[in-house]
Amino acid sequence: MGEKLAELEYQPGFGNHFSSEAIPGALPRDQNSPLVCPLGLYAEQISGTSFTSPRKLNQRSWLYRIKPSVTHEPFKPRVPAHKRLVSEFDASNSCTNPTQLRWRPEDVPDKPTDFVDGLYTICGAGSSFLRHGFAIHMYTANIGMKNSAFCNADGDFLFVPQAGRLWIETECGRLLVSPGEIAVIPQGFRFSIDLPDGKSRGYVAEIYGAHFQLPDLGPIGANGLAAPRDFLAPTAWFEEGLRPDYIIVQKFGGELFTAKQDFSPFNVVAWHGNYVPYKYDLHKFCPYNTVLVDHGDPSVNTVLTAPTDKPGVALLDFVIFPPRWLVAEHTFRPPYYHRNCMSEFMGLIYGAYEAKADGFLPGGASLHSCMTPHGPDTTTYEATIARVNALAPSKLTGTMAFMFESALIPRVCHWALESPFLDHDYYQCWIGLKSHFSRIGLNETNVEQTEKKTEASE
Repeated sequence: MGEKLAELEYQPGFGNHFSSEAIPGALPRDQNSPLVCPLGLYAEQISGTSFTSPRKLNQRSWLYRIKPSVTHEPFKPRVPAHKRLVSEFDASNSCTNPTQLRWRPEDVPDKPTDFVDGLYTICGAGSSFLRHGFAIHMYTANIGMKNSAFCNADGDFLFVPQAGRLWIETECGRLLVSPGEIAVIPQGFRFSIDLPDGKSRGYVAEIYGAHFQLPDLGPIGANGLAAPRDFLAPTAWFEEGLRPDYIIVQKFGGELFTAKQDFSPFNVVAWHGNYVPYKYDLHKFCPYNTVLVDHGDPSVNTVLTAPTDKPGVALLDFVIFPPRWLVAEHTFRPPYYHRNCMSEFMGLIYGAYEAKADGFLPGGASLHSCMTPHGPDTTTYEATIARVNALAPSKLTGTMAFMFESALIPRVCHWALESPFLDHDYYQCWIGLKSHFSRIGLNETNVEQTEKKTEASE
């Protein structure tokens, strides 16, 4: 594994048309599908959008491989079935719940568990069959996938590892993804995950019928937030030779199917296109922040967005809360109390989240659904207002929290509500909030304002 980690090279850019070949000359030069491809390879296209999508939205890549991916036995339902994956949310597998929910970090199991077996759905909305919706999963794993690859036919996966690195082999090449980084594997790509550190835990967002893109910057201008140059796509790498009884695990409609073949799916010697897996280092995010008063909306921290047809409304936003300076004057600097028409699922990669002094732990999660009130806990609020005369600029360090935010109302899976890691006392973090109402304080403020107006007029 150490030798493999040292070999990796990437191609920078977001949404670029990339070209990569593991053997010089393997890419056809003048057309996509010649009668005979260089080196006797097969040409195979993978499409992430319909053929007739507008050019600026069209995503596809051409893969030149030793054997085409169609060379496999028929798919059969996976045995044993995976009963904790959902892609169509209804009353049979999930329920609505407006209560603020929080989960403690789940333990990595002792028994051998790879990524596929360790993946489970927490909540989601919509349907992969209708090509509109999302699912939020978590995973715990302690072994790599052996002689097998996973393919998600339902949607795109966005990986957020929290503990333990992910070594991801894909048809376009390899990605090493550490906590503090993310990776996106688009719909339909086959991939296999190994664990260089032995154990891993993290979060996965899945979107149906859309792909992630960079948010518009609006009044910010031309620069800032996540820079396209910091996204990294893999370079071509391939395996050849026989791999007897190699298993393709296909996620289709939320169910898992398996098919046997006698070769590795990672037999792509060259490829070109703009439909490609990629990774991004969250530490390279360039945050924008309030420089005078009030707390900015969290949307200014959006890394990636999957938009809907309604302008400004996201199927799913991926938002981070990175280290940054806090300088606002006369301002309650932590996030304000809030009720949102969007639904918010939060996770913590490391450190402490600025609005939750206790109980929100790395590897844990919380869900605040549409119009459910939420905000700083009692400890955070009281500690913040106690510093009313000592609000010098301060730097928030050693933390990385994130949020998946959606316009759709999530349904919560039954096993998530029955989990031993569900924090049944979460509501207690706000119960201690007391009234600070005082008519005396209001009168004193009015007197001070009157005196200032009088002095100004004189």
